[in-house]
Amino acid sequence: MAFAGDGEDAGDPVVLEITDTSSAAASGAPSLPCPAPVCVSYLARFDPLPSPTVAVRADRHRLIESSSYFRALLGGSFSESGRAYVQVGCNLEAAVQVLRYLFEPSESFTITPDNFLPLLEGALFLAVEGLLVECERWFRTMCSQTSATIVPLDFIIEVWYFAQEHGVTFVQDICPEYLAQNLAHVISRRSFNKIPYGLLCSTIECPHLTVDSEKQLCEAILYWVSENTKPCERPNPNSVDDHLFLLSKVKICLLPLEFATGTKRHWFDFGSNTVCTILNLLKDSLKTLMDAIADGNMEGYCIRITEYSKNIVLSGCPQITTAFLYISVLPTYLDVSFKRRIVSSYTQVDHQSLILYDELEKSAKTLLFRNVHMVDLSKCPNVHFGAAIDWLKLAFPELRILKALYCLSFQFDDLLYLLLRCPWIDEIDMAIDKSTITPRQSVVSSSSEVLGKLKRNSRKYYISCPSYDRQPNLVFLNISRLTLEGRDDIDDVDLLKISVLKNSLCYINIRNCTLLTDDGISNFLLKCTKIHSMIVSYTSFGNRSIQTLHDMTFNIQELHLGGCKGIDAAAMSQLMGMINNTTFLCLRETSLTDDALCKFFGSSLEYLDVSETVVSMSSLAPVIRRNCNLNCLKTAGCRSLLFERDKVEHISGNKYGDFLQEIGSTCLEDVEMGWGFCPIQIEDLIPSFSKVRNMAVGLGTTLAENVLHSLPVICPFLESLTLRFQVISDRVVRNLLESSVNLQVLCLHYCLGSLTSFIFQAKAPALRILCLQWVTPWITNDDLTILTKNCNLVELSLSGCKLLDSSCQEIIASGWPNLVLLHLEDCGQVTLGGVSSILNCKALEDVLLRHTGRGIRRSIVDDAIRELPLLRKLALDLCDACEEGYDSPSNAEGKMMRSLRMSRCKTLRGSCLELPSEGSSKPVHKDTVVLEWSSTRMTTTIVKERVVILFQKKRECNKSIKPPLFYAWFEIAGYDV
Repeated sequence: MAFAGDGEDAGDPVVLEITDTSSAAASGAPSLPCPAPVCVSYLARFDPLPSPTVAVRADRHRLIESSSYFRALLGGSFSESGRAYVQVGCNLEAAVQVLRYLFEPSESFTITPDNFLPLLEGALFLAVEGLLVECERWFRTMCSQTSATIVPLDFIIEVWYFAQEHGVTFVQDICPEYLAQNLAHVISRRSFNKIPYGLLCSTIECPHLTVDSEKQLCEAILYWVSENTKPCERPNPNSVDDHLFLLSKVKICLLPLEFATGTKRHWFDFGSNTVCTILNLLKDSLKTLMDAIADGNMEGYCIRITEYSKNIVLSGCPQITTAFLYISVLPTYLDVSFKRRIVSSYTQVDHQSLILYDELEKSAKTLLFRNVHMVDLSKCPNVHFGAAIDWLKLAFPELRILKALYCLSFQFDDLLYLLLRCPWIDEIDMAIDKSTITPRQSVVSSSSEVLGKLKRNSRKYYISCPSYDRQPNLVFLNISRLTLEGRDDIDDVDLLKISVLKNSLCYINIRNCTLLTDDGISNFLLKCTKIHSMIVSYTSFGNRSIQTLHDMTFNIQELHLGGCKGIDAAAMSQLMGMINNTTFLCLRETSLTDDALCKFFGSSLEYLDVSETVVSMSSLAPVIRRNCNLNCLKTAGCRSLLFERDKVEHISGNKYGDFLQEIGSTCLEDVEMGWGFCPIQIEDLIPSFSKVRNMAVGLGTTLAENVLHSLPVICPFLESLTLRFQVISDRVVRNLLESSVNLQVLCLHYCLGSLTSFIFQAKAPALRILCLQWVTPWITNDDLTILTKNCNLVELSLSGCKLLDSSCQEIIASGWPNLVLLHLEDCGQVTLGGVSSILNCKALEDVLLRHTGRGIRRSIVDDAIRELPLLRKLALDLCDACEEGYDSPSNAEGKMMRSLRMSRCKTLRGSCLELPSEGSSKPVHKDTVVLEWSSTRMTTTIVKERVVILFQKKRECNKSIKPPLFYAWFEIAGYDV
């Protein structure tokens, strides 16, 4: 405790001449005459200290009482004990801080990160026991704060080094525990790679280690290791390689498959071992877990959850079963037989046991984790969601967010059960992939069948919901956000059941829920009047639903109506006059006209999408002018934007109207350009495009080469670029790859120009998605090899690359082992020898192989489902079959598969899966067999496409596109016109 008062008023004063003996002072200026003594209160004015020596007048008795050092020096048998002037050599800053602590009033002196180390050093040297206690108390308090931003990581590292040098044990205990509790936040700090090896080891071994996922921990270790290639400061005697010792602490069986495959790129041995472990778990997790129980070694299979955990992210872990969830929340004292029962029951995907749950609930045998607010089980096909919901209820009483994206096994009945069991949840996301069948496609026939394994279970997990109209619904007061995107197994009756959330629901996403009708959506909105955000794109949302919105429009903040064809011009006009407070507005592919848009007087827009509508600059320009916060503007496909000159001059007296002027005054982050942008001067757009992150340029706009070459300067934050029907060159593309340091997505569709393999020699470490559609016919295997060395892709789409052969499969698989999407169309003879190497990309979720070589075996579908645990989309062409077609899948239920497309060329006889006749000329696409899985049924549809669509495009566009360019497009694509 600090004492009140000052040393100059003391009855027995002593002058301390303190000389700095630190290394910094020793190399400083030569010694100076002894300065005049000052009182302790004067020390606060020294910043910095005026000289290496300071004389301070202080109370002898207080020094003796507070410090063992001064007790021995001033009160013992030393000759200095009776002197009025005593010389002391130590760290001057530390000594000054200690004297201020002892003599300044306690309310005016506080410990801070800036003075903590000098105080600690001074307390150790001068043996001030009270200050040591204060330092420990302060440091423990600082490191126990809930926010990790309070304690700088650089400070923790500096304190750790000091403690190691001076043997301060409390620091050596607190630092690893603090980092362990806050590692999820600390990982993002710039100085993370500067953490000493010993501190990192202690952190990882701490029982309080808290991360969102095992991936987060592994990423952090791999990053640290890559940044610290020199020998570690303190070798671990239990490991030949310290780096391998760190990696051995990762629970590799809990890593996402995509991440595990990606580590093979730079850490091949570690990645290969991890992938093998995950695949073996997928084959027989029951035996693995049973063996672990018998050996008493369950720790490596328990999800890392601590009392400090806030998020649990298991996304992309197909090896995770419900048993993993339960064993992770069981206390260690449970006997082996009970654990074996847990694993045996909950490992099964179709788990139906109720006895275990009753035991767990009544005996309270699960641990509670009240800080967990979010659980992500996306892409976990082997989790039984009925049992998982019980797990959530038992272990996470404060859970707020549940994500279960791309999980077909998460049925609508599971949602109802979740609402009843965990009503405190605020947000639920159970989106899946949308149907691959679009309204533009002509359906020849369609049939469906109920999936036997996924029929409704009438046992406890699916108890009936209460009356949906009863008042009040006190149980359902928290759920405000619900995402059902792509769920084409949800109908009007199901939607009406969800209206039980009417007292709390504010956000609903039913995009691509194709079974819903306008009446069903309207009835739902009549009940859920608190909704302010609606994503209803590509549904039957129509005129009646708009009438229902009358009482809600003043609250609407977000409205997405893209592709809603059921809204006529009159209803659209009426709607535009009602939604003036909207912030996000998507009207893509709707009946929006100038008359309707002119009725919109809102000024709060941040996002506006009017793509593929007939609006013109005369109606769009005023909207842009009023909405100064607009950061996203999408107008691709708006062919009416560019008027004839005389009409535009009549409107504003300017050659191109007000539209382009308004664009130049905005500050966009996301932009899609089409018709109407051709004449604009890029110099006028530089201010408004300086923050653009996502850009798409399509038909109707031709950016000059100098503009394209300047994009990295014009848009320094560019992350995604899509170019359609542009004239490009090596100079442009190479400059984009080299200079756009943030560029993650590059898509080139039907672009003309003289590209060569020179573009692949540019390094683009940030690039993750590359799409080259009919622009690089010259690509060879050697070009792909170079590309694999210069970028780390997760998605690759190639069309028209006819020089590729089967060897390129191995190049792709070894160069980008973590690919999640691979589309190859008209790519030479890639699959002439089969698809074995492609199936080695274990993280693939979306595969398209079309006209790539007749070598694909008829078992391809079952092989792909078995070998690719995360596969959701597979598209094939019968032209590539080598065994008279393909077998239908025999076991896709309960997996990740969402859609299977098998395309046919020419008119075929007999089975839809037969090959075209030998000797046929250019393949002409005829139709496609589409198999789609929902949570409850499989639908088989035959659609006509490609040729019909392209001719339709021709009829729509032939007045606007010059014929040579248009026909060149079809010739490159390889289709008859």
